[in-house]
Amino acid sequence: MTGRANNTAAIPTVLADDEAPALDELAFLLREFPEIEIVGTAHNGVQAVERIEELEPDLVFLDVQMPGLDGLGVIHKLKADKTPLPAFVLCTAYDQYALEAFRVEALDYLLKPVERDRLALTVERVRRNMLEPPQADPSTAPPQTAQSLPRSKMLIKAAGRNLIVDASDVIYATIQDGLITVVTTHLEGQTNYKTLEELQSSLDPAAFWRAHRSYLVNINRIREVIPWFKSSYQLRMDDKKGTEIPVSRVQTKRLRDLFKL
Repeated sequence: MTGRANNTAAIPTVLADDEAPALDELAFLLREFPEIEIVGTAHNGVQAVERIEELEPDLVFLDVQMPGLDGLGVIHKLKADKTPLPAFVLCTAYDQYALEAFRVEALDYLLKPVERDRLALTVERVRRNMLEPPQADPSTAPPQTAQSLPRSKMLIKAAGRNLIVDASDVIYATIQDGLITVVTTHLEGQTNYKTLEELQSSLDPAAFWRAHRSYLVNINRIREVIPWFKSSYQLRMDDKKGTEIPVSRVQTKRLRDLFKL
């Protein structure tokens, strides 16, 4: 399915379901959407973890009920392994797992059997969240006010204190379990922002880039671009630890454009 010709960036995707008919039906339905590129499938939770860690997809359609390691167990195992998390769409025959889907920050929640029209809404949500949004027409954009201009200062909570730092000193930010950690030149702490999208919207768009769903990086604080598996890359940042941050495959073109790779 990787050879389709289209002008739309394709999101590398893994499908995981222990029921072969459901897996085949979902794969069949997704063929209609050029935004989705299926790079692998898994038939149980353990295999799903292996596929995700091996293939590093940006998106996973994950069945909640699977014997042994279920879908939520897959997510918890990936977190325990400190694997950069892809976006998840949870699939289940039961609607009582909707709250759990919210808790693990799933992009969407599909009831089985999956209907084509409902799947189209999911893919549209995925596209809006994961692919570069079109640039707004400057002639129709509202004038910038003091509140809409990028912030030059940011409050970070660290060691029980509320510290003010220069936005230019932020090296990267990452989110896990709904908590955003910001690493700067001199300290590491948390912000009151609820999502990386919200944080990014407050910062200079020319400097801060969403290299991965879980990471927002300051382009000016990238120390090294490291070639990685399957034509992907990692970024070594300019913090004391030399933190390495994955670049999602969807963002690889943006990386190449930035540094003329």
